[in-house]
Amino acid sequence: MSGGRGGGGAKMESVALVAPVTALEFAGDVLLAGTGPEVAAFRLSGGGPAAAAGRRSVLREASVQGLRAEPGGGRSGGGAVRVAAFGGRWLAVLAVRGGGARLAACGGGAARELGARVWEARWAAGGRLALALGGGAVALYEWRGGGSWLRRASCGGAGALRCAALAGTGWARLALAAGTAAGAVVVWRAAAAEAPRRRLLGHRGAVLALCYAAPRGLLASASEDRSVRLWAVGELSGGERGGEGSCLLVCYGHGARVAAVGLRGPCPVSAGEDGTCLQWDGGGAVRRARRGHRGALRALALRPAGGCLATGGDDGGVRFWRPRREAPGAAPLPEALGAPGRPRAVALAGPRRVLALGEAGGLAAYEAAAGRWAPVLPPPEPPAAGGARGMLVATPLPGEAQALCAVAGGDGCLTIFALGCPRAAATLRPFEGAVRGLSWAPRPGLPPDTAAALLASGPDGVMLWLDVTHRPGQAPRVQPMGRYLLPLCKDRWHTCATFPPQGGLLVCGDRRGSLLLFPCSGSPGRAAEGTGVTDSGTDPVGSESQPSRLLGDGTLHLQKPLCVLFGLHGKAGVTSVTCHGGYIYSTGRDGVYRQLRLQGQQLEVLRKHRPCKGLQWIEELRFTPDGDLLVLGFHAYRFVVWSSRTSENLHCIPCGGGHRSWSYCSGPSAEAFAFIKGGDVMLYQCEAEPCEQQVLLASLHGREITCVRRLGAVGVPGHAALNVFVTGSDDTTVCVLTLSERSRAAVPLAWLSDHISSIRALALAGAGPGDKDFGSEGLSALLFSAGGRAQIECNRLLCTGDPASERAMACQVVHVASHRLDEHWERKKNRHKLVKMDPETRYMSLSVVPGTSSEQLPTPWKFLAAACSDGSVRVFGLLEAAQKLVLVAESFHHQRCVLKVEAFLHVPAAGERKHLLCSAATDGIVAFWDITRPIANATDALRRGEGEMQPLALGAPLLTVTAHSCGVNSLHVRRTPEGRYLVASGSDDGSVHVCLLEVATGEAAAGTCLRVLERAARPCAHAAHVTGIRVLRPDLLLSASVDQRLTLWHRGPGGLDELSTTFFHVPDLAELDCWEVAGAGGELRYCCVLCGQGLEMLQGTAPPEHPLPEAPQ
Repeated sequence: MSGGRGGGGAKMESVALVAPVTALEFAGDVLLAGTGPEVAAFRLSGGGPAAAAGRRSVLREASVQGLRAEPGGGRSGGGAVRVAAFGGRWLAVLAVRGGGARLAACGGGAARELGARVWEARWAAGGRLALALGGGAVALYEWRGGGSWLRRASCGGAGALRCAALAGTGWARLALAAGTAAGAVVVWRAAAAEAPRRRLLGHRGAVLALCYAAPRGLLASASEDRSVRLWAVGELSGGERGGEGSCLLVCYGHGARVAAVGLRGPCPVSAGEDGTCLQWDGGGAVRRARRGHRGALRALALRPAGGCLATGGDDGGVRFWRPRREAPGAAPLPEALGAPGRPRAVALAGPRRVLALGEAGGLAAYEAAAGRWAPVLPPPEPPAAGGARGMLVATPLPGEAQALCAVAGGDGCLTIFALGCPRAAATLRPFEGAVRGLSWAPRPGLPPDTAAALLASGPDGVMLWLDVTHRPGQAPRVQPMGRYLLPLCKDRWHTCATFPPQGGLLVCGDRRGSLLLFPCSGSPGRAAEGTGVTDSGTDPVGSESQPSRLLGDGTLHLQKPLCVLFGLHGKAGVTSVTCHGGYIYSTGRDGVYRQLRLQGQQLEVLRKHRPCKGLQWIEELRFTPDGDLLVLGFHAYRFVVWSSRTSENLHCIPCGGGHRSWSYCSGPSAEAFAFIKGGDVMLYQCEAEPCEQQVLLASLHGREITCVRRLGAVGVPGHAALNVFVTGSDDTTVCVLTLSERSRAAVPLAWLSDHISSIRALALAGAGPGDKDFGSEGLSALLFSAGGRAQIECNRLLCTGDPASERAMACQVVHVASHRLDEHWERKKNRHKLVKMDPETRYMSLSVVPGTSSEQLPTPWKFLAAACSDGSVRVFGLLEAAQKLVLVAESFHHQRCVLKVEAFLHVPAAGERKHLLCSAATDGIVAFWDITRPIANATDALRRGEGEMQPLALGAPLLTVTAHSCGVNSLHVRRTPEGRYLVASGSDDGSVHVCLLEVATGEAAAGTCLRVLERAARPCAHAAHVTGIRVLRPDLLLSASVDQRLTLWHRGPGGLDELSTTFFHVPDLAELDCWEVAGAGGELRYCCVLCGQGLEMLQGTAPPEHPLPEAPQ
């Protein structure tokens, strides 16, 4: 911190931080994680879930790169465990007490700067520390008292080091193994460090991590060549001169550089930048792969006992992994069951019973406990004229041995029976032709242990709803409840259905990909013989008794849909619909699931979500009692069960794809997946186990956070006010999260995954009153996100407090509209005469034009300005009610990449208000535009064209100012009390520029005039790009740079004077956002949030105001 004029009252302090996890260590029953300069502690309570215990900042201007607990710690000193924390040139020693709840500094309290980078630390005899330092030095350090060097030696021929491992406890036996940038592992003894004792060669890239196990004499190395090697090196600290060492294993399996490695017995465990933690066997093959992080892994720690491990990475997350109970190398594989005949359809009636329908129409059951097939239904005699049975569905009833089954075929015959009594079956013929769709659906109002709803589709798009009631020892009772007509299309049959809890409605999906909403009164209709079925008693199905025919004409009215969302999931079809938490969820073979709600008698799509990369076919969603969302689908030829909470595949089964008949069932004790392959039934079974991983710190973005905006603060009973932020990242996702000053941690509330490329800009259309479904309290705002591939997405965010939930907040996302320039270009007329737009165009910045919504207009449009990489400034119009986002105006004045835009509103004391726009490009020029007339013309054109128009020209700018010599990376405009405007900008060259503008509005012919009254610049304000700047007051500015310095500036008559500089802990700063809050004593406090390789919130008291001289007239 450096202070200047008034700097004492302008100090900014960090209050919350999310940074990559770069170090992990087990200290007894506590797991320690290094995240930025802080150490977070988690208490491991036996076999129960781990819990956050404490957090402390230990290093000043460096990230914690290593944590080393003292062996045997806790035996003295009141049960405290001493832990050395190091990173960069800094070293600190902590005492961990109370299960991690108290992290106290030792040895004088403050971290010490050692003058050289610390690569590794090891506890030596007498409680001292052995250190491996930059430049190939090894030292013995006394950290107590004022700190002193006891011994130090430089290792000859070290070269450029990238990692190190230490062995031995005293100087005489201290040995250093170091990985070099050239790919070699070099070993020295501290007592004779002039020349290396041995050199291990084999890696073809820099060695990034080492782990030495002294009892076994093994050394594991990880490299940027994506390999892990295991070396037999014996005792590194021995007196004899070692040989070259022998390489025992070479392990390839990572898709990127390997960042960390450990040893579990004789086998290595590694963590890579591909986000995977791999456990290897003795032959160099992958024994276990652990995935779940959103980004690269940076840290790995193995618990000495119990087989547990912890991982951390760039996403800021920490995960604790418990071992599975499976036998070593015994991953379950599908087994062939030897089904009788050639199966056509398969279904699971519980996790241990498989049903298979043969080509001839016979049904057989396989009992996993007995390991054999048993016939259930014989083939029909004589064979059906329209084709044998080919459809099979089953729904388990409470109790392991009971299920309701339905089979149908090309002859239109439908057979319904209980699996425990197949000879007592209800047989009917609901249609003249083949049954094309068949599915079960639980229905509110029916006892779930004895009844369910069955829906069947026939020719000409007719769907029949039947209520089926199980009667022990008798044929099921079948009652027709409704007949529905599906919309006209090629594949006209239903695929799934559900009854919303509101009652009176039925939602179903069809093979064309549409969602349909039908009315359902629940009153039964008349059918033949009073029940609509022939009760065949004990006679087998297929006997001489003829199935009854439902008298549909005149008994059940044929109803049409109330609402049709045609082709919502594409031509491949809807695969499931389900209700949960008052919402409806649909899935399809387009790789996304959609969240909908009922608005009266209409279906409204709130949002779509792509759960994970590469999952092109989503079959079903399952909500677990513990709050997890399981996504069932197909990734290429594999069936996967994906967990939304842990972001990993719980099951990944090679089955050949989802086009074949298959069935999945999960129970409290086991899970099973059956499918047909190669003319046989294959069965995958595994015992149900507790979740292997626990999320200790929630993961944010896996790559750099490129933009951030504060949505606001929400008060929650029992909690402090929570700040809600929105972040965008290079990983193509947008995250809505809370950042708590109390826990200093982030909690994600919602993820948006609509973008196909990186996100570069966010903008919020002012928070308004909450949605009527969420009450009057909370936040509601329109969120615009934009980035690569010229794509803009608009969503409405609705955030409210939820004291009952673990996150204390709830966030609902409603998708409003989207726009892509390539799709806009495809709709143009005579586009063959135009120059095609660049598909790689990026939106670099967004700004909502204020004051454009008017209550007098019947269709209030909102307008958005965008800076584009193709050299244009574009203005878009949004009509939320019609869900339209339209390009209304553009200009290519800059002729080079436009980096920033900022819109502002000028409201004179008398006269017409003006919409002004400021844009800045890579040449350092800032341009000012009057967009009042284009917005008015666009509003009229949009009303006349019902939301469609050709883009207008913005015209020439009113004023251009050469503010910098190169690209403008930050821009902000603030109105002064006198009605003038301060425009601040920061550049690639580290300079800061401020100008004071006056807006003069004269006669209509004269138009708007801008005058520059003052200019001030600080050429070398920062040592790197200035990527964030804000005008806090007319006399106070805040700037932030990639040099990790946050500087407050006083604007006075002599220019810009530095007030204070604060070091922040977010590398590669991309953007900042600022706001004001009132302190407990009524004082004004300024807050800011910074994003880059992490997220940090800082806060400071406003310095006293200094009077400014009057600007020249």
